[in-house]
Amino acid sequence: MATVTFFGAAREVTGSCHLLETESSARILLDCGMHQGGDAVSRLRKDNFPFKPSKIDAVVLSHAHLDHSGLLPKLVHQGFNGPVYCTAATAGLLEIMLNDSAGLYEKDLERENLRRRREDRRLVKPEYVRADVNRVIELCVKQSYRKPFFLEDGTEVCFHDAGHILGSAIVEVHLKDNERRRTLVFSGDLGKPGSILMNDPANLHKADLVMMESTYGDRNHRPQDNTIEQLTQILSNTWKQGGNILIPSFAVGRAQELIMHLGYLHHEGKLDDWQVFLDSPMAIEVTRVYDRWRHLLDGDDVRQLNSTLRASLEAFLPTLKLCVTPEESMAINQIKHGCIVIAGSGMCTGGRIRQHFKHRIWNPDNTIIFVGFQARGTLGRLLVDGVKRIRLFGSQFAVKARIETLGGFSAHAGQSDLVNWITRFRGNPKIALVHGEFKAMETLAAKLKTEHGLECLMPETGEKIEI
Repeated sequence: MATVTFFGAAREVTGSCHLLETESSARILLDCGMHQGGDAVSRLRKDNFPFKPSKIDAVVLSHAHLDHSGLLPKLVHQGFNGPVYCTAATAGLLEIMLNDSAGLYEKDLERENLRRRREDRRLVKPEYVRADVNRVIELCVKQSYRKPFFLEDGTEVCFHDAGHILGSAIVEVHLKDNERRRTLVFSGDLGKPGSILMNDPANLHKADLVMMESTYGDRNHRPQDNTIEQLTQILSNTWKQGGNILIPSFAVGRAQELIMHLGYLHHEGKLDDWQVFLDSPMAIEVTRVYDRWRHLLDGDDVRQLNSTLRASLEAFLPTLKLCVTPEESMAINQIKHGCIVIAGSGMCTGGRIRQHFKHRIWNPDNTIIFVGFQARGTLGRLLVDGVKRIRLFGSQFAVKARIETLGGFSAHAGQSDLVNWITRFRGNPKIALVHGEFKAMETLAAKLKTEHGLECLMPETGEKIEI
């Protein structure tokens, strides 16, 4: 009997990692993500594998976000040497994201060990090195949507468009169990239907077990038009107050979507004279990857955007400035008012956004806009929850800037979208909710039970389910 054991994103949002063991004794990881929150050194030391990486036969990766892929270098460092199956677009993004993450980790590790040298304490050994990142990229086996492929033990896998970010996939796995064919469907992260960039998530209809994300299982997103109206009002209010706007943004998907919306506001005469800074080398590089794979994206708007991207981003949004070097980033802090800064990371766990907080978060004229989910334990979540003081770079800062949240830009399916997706399955499959906080899972499970008669499992870390 095939089984799945849940080692991450179990009653929590980050750290997606599930071990599929087939009847033929193959051991396949569905995702290998890191937990988010805290500094990289302590986070990676805590993210220990409850299995031997050398005994894993293959990884099937749903998409490139670090909470689904970020522990792959550590897996390799500890002995994994099998294939990493993913879409070609995911492989392109993975190289950028893992190298960026490794760079941040190296800097954090260097600072930590310098502190330990001064205190005459034992140094921290790296959990992985840059060569491990390179090896992960070498191990990637690129696959297309809707074209089945076979693992070494004969297990059949097929990727379907999840509509979440470029290259994101719903994973469909067909297993032979005593000559009976059983089907596992792992949603990965499902996108929001009607996204300006992405296709709608593919609908599947048959499975014995469905592992479905539940990030927004307890609520729906604000309609897109209302979100744009809210953004326009925030921009207007902050402009009148003579402040600046900081937008922590994920480099993949969210940054590109924000540029599109700000470009449209500019062409509609609603952007005042804001200077817009994309202060993220990774987001700039990711945008080039999006351009390379634009045929996978959705709609006339995307084709229009990508044609302008090839010529010049500034042609689409003339006030946009791309900041690659640290010097370009630091120069933004000399601007007293009238700048919109889009910078990583999306949950404020690292990256340049923290430097901008240092210079702006204590000023009540400024506004911080959150446009994505903030996981527990992250600085972004603390700010959204109303913390009054934060600690950055060894110093305390008062939080006086206004905090705003725009739910309509989320790249995740809302509650109604999740319900619509799961209820298309026929034959009452077993459902396991993953990648959600427990409250969101409970709310979604109750709705599916009451309105559709569907029972949902909510596995805890280490729990095993038979398929």
